[in-house]
Amino acid sequence: MSTFALENPSTGKTEDQFDRIDDADRDKILDQSTEAYKQWKETSIEERVNVLNKVADLYEERSDELASYIGREMGKLTRWAQGEIQIVVNIYRWYAEHAYELLQDTELPRQGAIRTFVRHDPMGPILGIMPWNFPYYQVARWAAPNLLLGNSLVLKHASICPLSSQACQDLLEEAGLPKGVFINMYASGSQMDAFVADKRIKGVSLTGSEAAGAAVAKTAGEHYKKSLLELGGNDPFIVLDDNNLDAVLDNFVKIRMYNTGQACNAPKRLIVMESFYDKVVSGLEERISKMTVGPWDDEKADIGPLSSIDARDGIVERLDKAAKEGKATIKVGGHALDRDGAYMEPTLLTDVDPASDVGCNEIFGPVAIVYPAKDADEAVHIANDYSDYGLSGSVWGSDLDKAWEVASQLKDGMTFVNESSVTEAGLPFGGVGRSGYGREMERWGVKEFANEHLFRISEGPNGGGLSPAM
Repeated sequence: MSTFALENPSTGKTEDQFDRIDDADRDKILDQSTEAYKQWKETSIEERVNVLNKVADLYEERSDELASYIGREMGKLTRWAQGEIQIVVNIYRWYAEHAYELLQDTELPRQGAIRTFVRHDPMGPILGIMPWNFPYYQVARWAAPNLLLGNSLVLKHASICPLSSQACQDLLEEAGLPKGVFINMYASGSQMDAFVADKRIKGVSLTGSEAAGAAVAKTAGEHYKKSLLELGGNDPFIVLDDNNLDAVLDNFVKIRMYNTGQACNAPKRLIVMESFYDKVVSGLEERISKMTVGPWDDEKADIGPLSSIDARDGIVERLDKAAKEGKATIKVGGHALDRDGAYMEPTLLTDVDPASDVGCNEIFGPVAIVYPAKDADEAVHIANDYSDYGLSGSVWGSDLDKAWEVASQLKDGMTFVNESSVTEAGLPFGGVGRSGYGREMERWGVKEFANEHLFRISEGPNGGGLSPAM
């Protein structure tokens, strides 16, 4: 049995030790999940709703303790952690509130039968492979709709999240979820291929890296089961005019640096018109250079540490390489801070080659990039043609018709006008291209891992038969 440790990125110190499962534990885990599924799928909607509402209450009641877990695990500032927990509360309550309408049969035209409809049936145990950047939220947006539907869940969380991942199971069980319906396991990434391939797992949802997503999709496809992938993003943030520019820049910096820049759907590339580009660069230099960096429990900090020292060093190396090769100019920041922990300076890049590594690939840290465009058409070209990601994007402008015209051309799964990176339980979430496939949240979250079961009820033997095309 191998072990792993909680390493606090605010201090650089190793804290608690945890044991990973052995490969031999897989059968026990999946047998337990399968048996629990047989029970859970037969429970009433009312019982499922009660669990969802109760777990929302528990997250709210214990938000201080839960926030401290993810502060220690991945460095999330307390106010951000509290905000994440409130989103989790909203997700569980939303699915409870809309349970009956989400699960009701979909009636179709009768087409020669007395009744034709689709019932949304659970499928069985669903594997969730989740990332560290939003330890509770990522789990909730996968768990809430699937538990409502009647699936059982097996969670493999990021190894840096042992406290929060176990809390996800403990809170659900305290809320009344039968044991085995949600199982948190401490496992390595290398152990996941066997889980994905196992016939007891009926589907797999992964939020994480492209490499992990490709591996999961390959194995899932080979075994005829559905996968959902939510991967990275290199989201554009297009500004069409300089009306209300200060407020727009305030929004950009706030959203880009939120969670220390470690959000898939954060705006990574600010694209502005040449006519006010210099004004934008000056405004960003002022804002970003004033940001303070501190540990997760520092109420005055604007950003916290990166998730790990290795993550921090990887970003700093990429920035240094881009600057040395003439692919970018570091206007602000760009260096590791000389203190214990995974801290780096918040950074602004200009003169970025959009086809370079730092231009077309995601930077998962507190790094803002700004590009000039001569007009809206060039802005769309930069947004669409220099990145294979397609998670989300936004367009900002005082002329709403023009902003919508530009927004409608972006190749993303989610596009916003005069707002960015909005996350709500009632909004579908997902991307295209290198950002993955499938949708979470709202009704799509329920139906991703459902058997869309067609039923037709006819009068008798003379009432139907094979279509002539068959």
